[in-house]
Amino acid sequence: MSWFGWWSGSQNSFFGGLHPPESKERTAEVPIEVIPPPTEVRIALLQHLGAACELLVKPRAKVQWGEVIGRSDQFISAPVHASLAGTAMRATVATLPNGRHVSVVPIQAAESQPLAGSALYDALLGGTWPLDDAEQFRPHEIMDAAREAGLVGMGGAAFPTFVKLRRQEDQPVDTVLINGCECEPCLTADYRLMVEAPQPIVAGALLVRHALGAQRVIVCVEDNKPLAVRALRELEKAGVEVLVLKTKYPQGGERQLVKAATGRVMPGGGLPVRVGVAVLNVATVAALAAAVYRGRPLTHRVVSVSGGGIRQPKNLLAPVGTSYRELIRWCGGLTPDAARVIAGGPMMGFSIAADDEVAEKLPTPITKGTSGITVLTQQEVQRAEQTACLRCGRCVDVCPMQLVPTRLALAARAKQRSLLERYHIASCVECGCCAYACPASIPLVQLIRVGKIQFQNS
Repeated sequence: MSWFGWWSGSQNSFFGGLHPPESKERTAEVPIEVIPPPTEVRIALLQHLGAACELLVKPRAKVQWGEVIGRSDQFISAPVHASLAGTAMRATVATLPNGRHVSVVPIQAAESQPLAGSALYDALLGGTWPLDDAEQFRPHEIMDAAREAGLVGMGGAAFPTFVKLRRQEDQPVDTVLINGCECEPCLTADYRLMVEAPQPIVAGALLVRHALGAQRVIVCVEDNKPLAVRALRELEKAGVEVLVLKTKYPQGGERQLVKAATGRVMPGGGLPVRVGVAVLNVATVAALAAAVYRGRPLTHRVVSVSGGGIRQPKNLLAPVGTSYRELIRWCGGLTPDAARVIAGGPMMGFSIAADDEVAEKLPTPITKGTSGITVLTQQEVQRAEQTACLRCGRCVDVCPMQLVPTRLALAARAKQRSLLERYHIASCVECGCCAYACPASIPLVQLIRVGKIQFQNS
């Protein structure tokens, strides 16, 4: 097959896509490591799609691990919890990698924490999990547990999970897809979770099926993850199916996954529920199992710290609110030629200047949606000199949304709102395929992001 992805009429593929270097070998075989409690975490009051939370604790108040410190009465929101026991300080502001300025609550850690190390890992992911009694809970109890635990999509979208667990009589769900594709280069957080902790993933998936009244639950994994497939297939008898999909980026996108796994095509601007499907990330359903069966709110998550600019790439189980700087330090720090810190992976992530992060000018906290930190070297970030568009059509060939990225970029440069609307800029998922494939090195994704801001503000 050529470097580019082409249309396939079978239900195991999708239009467009490509095959960038996976670059997962640095951390694929590195087990999840629990970091020691940091001296401070900074809990953002907006870590999800929807309304920001209102602060519930006063400065100098003592907080316990798992205590709710922020909540909103808006429907689309998710409460936030203290990820460490300690003292809450006065709220301040932080800039997240996507450029949003959000309120954060610093918590200075107490000397003694209720759980740490292997005990923390076991409490959240380890041990034996129920695989045959999801029916003991009423559907609304599962939904309420997800809401109170502050669960959001942990694959990056950070959409409040409880909303996806609401039964809608006019739009019933018959199929639940558990997304274990993790197609973004460099990242292996979900992969290690599937290899090491398949039980809570399956337990959470069965809870989702019961909550929605679905008939099928399918765990979708790309074929470049054989150990994850093997671990999950040992649990198929519990009532889940494991579907192995051909590796292609962006297989993990909702629209692409629904097409590849079921053959169904989501309508433009629609959600998976419109075609009877619910899609949840593997880390999200594992967190759901912890919330329902063990009463654990979402306070920690697995983060891959990788790339050529990291001395000791690792997969870390870290408290939400830990700084990027702290995770990088725990991985041995940056190499001398480190040039760019990326929140997420190199295709869809947001850049942070490496020198600023090390100099503590930007103590950026991880959020519930942070699945990885990628650090690229100077050589890796070098791009060929930008030239004029060659009209080769490669960006069109690889776009999984069947858009014309060059037209969107031109419309953004010209600030033409009518053209942005005509070329469906809102449908762009910013996967980065177009920019990766462009032989003229045109920063298509960055231009399209600027165009979206113009479109929203006009």
